[in-house]
Amino acid sequence: MDRLDNTVRPYAWGSTTAIPHLLGVEPTGEPQAEMWMGAHPGAPSHTARGTLVDVIGADPERELGPEAVAKFGPHLPFLLKILAAGAPLSLQVHPDLEQAKEGYADEERRGIPVGAPHRNYKDANHKPELICALTEFDGLCGFRDPVQTADLIEGLGVASLKPYVDLLHAHPEDAALREVLTAILTADPEDMARTVTETAAACTRLGGAYAPYAVLAHHFPGDPGVVAGMLLNHVRLQPGEALFLGAGIPHAYISGLGVEIMANSDNVLRCGLTPKHVDVPELLRVVRFEPGDPGVLRPEASPDGEEVYETPIDEFRLSRYVLPEGGSAHDLTLATPQILLCTAGSVRAGEYRLRPGQSVFVPADEKAEISGAGTVFRATVIV
Repeated sequence: MDRLDNTVRPYAWGSTTAIPHLLGVEPTGEPQAEMWMGAHPGAPSHTARGTLVDVIGADPERELGPEAVAKFGPHLPFLLKILAAGAPLSLQVHPDLEQAKEGYADEERRGIPVGAPHRNYKDANHKPELICALTEFDGLCGFRDPVQTADLIEGLGVASLKPYVDLLHAHPEDAALREVLTAILTADPEDMARTVTETAAACTRLGGAYAPYAVLAHHFPGDPGVVAGMLLNHVRLQPGEALFLGAGIPHAYISGLGVEIMANSDNVLRCGLTPKHVDVPELLRVVRFEPGDPGVLRPEASPDGEEVYETPIDEFRLSRYVLPEGGSAHDLTLATPQILLCTAGSVRAGEYRLRPGQSVFVPADEKAEISGAGTVFRATVIV
């Protein structure tokens, strides 16, 4: 078992206080957006044996277990994060595995450098993800019913939005959503900026269901993602609740602190709320225009105290243990690799005492026992 020393990424949208408060340290005044736990080459965790990339690379079968290596290759297939949104993240979608392989191969053939700002695919992997709230957490996830969205937009009284209202009443629903999103993202930039300004003023005045979109407009004045965001369900997670974001599901996080886990990929296609590249044709190829409930997840409790967030993919499995004062120890030994993260209280994992924000890597088949009083998240894979 290895204690992890993890990198905090200072993205501009990060909260200046949430991660320092969790860690019990003084804020620096700079944004602290994500703390990465894993073996992503962009910011691998460090151990006493070297980076987690080096540790796993030296003996993948020993660290990951032969079954995980056979199924996923000689790399840790997930990345665990603490995410602290102080401002909205970009409105985005992720490709499925086939789309990622095709897109990556195409951009490689065309010789587009991986670091180029207009590059869409940094790797050939998909990026399903799960966000579990540690505090109240606001986000947008999946398309709302088009008729409900039409009523919401019509209530703003913004004349330039009327064509979108009419389109949203068309059938079939998937074609209507596709046409509206296309129209928003291909509109004349100056006309759209004026529409967003009027929309922002109306959202601010009306509040209530419109308040989240006023927040978007405050941070991204004139951005078409403000109007595109109104097509999506607004979700407010309570601590312990989660969202699973599969391929093609448009989403954006607005505010809050959470534990996030994802397949080990950087592939993001942006729809708005960003100064970065928006590739509209490729985006439209990837988005799933399927309205529906965002599907808030609550953990399923097992007799041994493990609370599991069930998802339909195998690259990661996230669960948690809420350990009461004076409770018995739990044996977490598995034939797969694990990262254990403390988010509350004080717990012992093997030889290490963990406080909030601290974590350990547990190699496959390594003895793993936790005890104490607090909350521990457990990340592993399904083989």
